[in-house]
Amino acid sequence: MTSRWAPLILVKLAESPLRFYELRDHIGGISEKVLSEKLRLLTRDGLVDRTVEPAIPPRVSYALTDTGRNVAKPLRQLMRWVADNGETVMAARTRHDDQN
Repeated sequence: MTSRWAPLILVKLAESPLRFYELRDHIGGISEKVLSEKLRLLTRDGLVDRTVEPAIPPRVSYALTDTGRNVAKPLRQLMRWVADNGETVMAARTRHDDQN
């Protein structure tokens, strides 16, 4: 959970279960390697379920577990706060840097 990508993955999966490439496209800017690593870790931590559908080729989808949903709620609120207050924080940072 300590990477910059994990919160984004969890918030996206809170909207609906997604397949690997759908998730990659929704997040944007994340490499397939990093996404794969983060999904593996989030699955290991019990936050994400990985479901393989028997098909040719196999279809893999990812969804939040109950624990993942519990984590995603405050993350969404935090991300909303950052979106709403980011400019204010950046202005305060600039003022501070200019004065020091």
